[in-house]
Amino acid sequence: MSAVPKTHRRVVLVRRPPGEPAESDFRVEEVPMPEPRHGEVLVKVAYLSLDPYQRGRMRDAASYAAPVGLGEVMTGGIVGEVVKSENSRFKVGDVVEDRLGWQEYAIGGAPSMRVVDPSLAPISTANGVLGMPGMTAYFGLLEVGQPKTGETIVVSAASGAVGQVVGQIGKIMGCRVVGVAGGTKKCAFVKDELGFDACVDYKAEKDLDKTLLAACPKGIDVYFDNVGGEISDAVLRNINVFGRVALCGSISQYNATTPPTGPRLLGTFVGKRVRAQGFIVTDFAGKYEPAMRQMGEWIKSGKLKYREDVVEGIDKAPRAFIGMLRGENFGKMLVKM
Repeated sequence: MSAVPKTHRRVVLVRRPPGEPAESDFRVEEVPMPEPRHGEVLVKVAYLSLDPYQRGRMRDAASYAAPVGLGEVMTGGIVGEVVKSENSRFKVGDVVEDRLGWQEYAIGGAPSMRVVDPSLAPISTANGVLGMPGMTAYFGLLEVGQPKTGETIVVSAASGAVGQVVGQIGKIMGCRVVGVAGGTKKCAFVKDELGFDACVDYKAEKDLDKTLLAACPKGIDVYFDNVGGEISDAVLRNINVFGRVALCGSISQYNATTPPTGPRLLGTFVGKRVRAQGFIVTDFAGKYEPAMRQMGEWIKSGKLKYREDVVEGIDKAPRAFIGMLRGENFGKMLVKM
């Protein structure tokens, strides 16, 4: 193992963007290397996870989690190697995962930190299919969506970190799975690589309702919503009686400066007895272990595939994050240090 340097780089938030973030809202700074105290470890970050929820942390607004303070390190999941340890739970050389932020080295050791088994899959998956996005897909679909064999599932942002896993689990459960994604490349990946039954290219289609009906001849039983907005309006207009909606995210609205108006569909929910439930992945934290084992088995057996979009260098994080919010990424967005 190489010697620990005296300084390292990190990304801090310097301005709260009113709309779409700009690179100038962040600052890359070089700071002295921290030393772990009793109960702490020093982690050399290998991969940083970029996720849509981080946009919400840039707002100074009441939410399910505290916002990032101005001048503070941007929040984010990481996977890395313990290089110094003052905590008996972790030894030097352990590969660990936790939410330690956008930085090259970080102090960890909280109860939320977990050791990653590198023999299961490449360690980058601890930020993706075998991490928070994978658990979001697993519990959001199986516990909130509750699909039954033979039903039709629609998942938006189908080629993204969460969506790609939702669809594949849906196929494992014996369902018809229809993805919604932007562009011919993403739709081809979703159908040909991941095995979805169909994929709607929302960027190419003029009439989403008509295209969805053609892709879902028996209607839509479960909708896994990652995007909100016009795509969700079209899906929900075509949902079946007793349909279920797992509300995971609304990336189409995260940069909105004014609340968008749209169809008021709650009346439809009454007549069709639709159940819509928002959820946060940590609601299911007590069940992660068996779910991780199951996901690991599916990966090893080839039933579960995944795609990552990796940029190199901490200084590339702000630009990659802005691109992800625009839908420019293809797969799980990661920064390799």
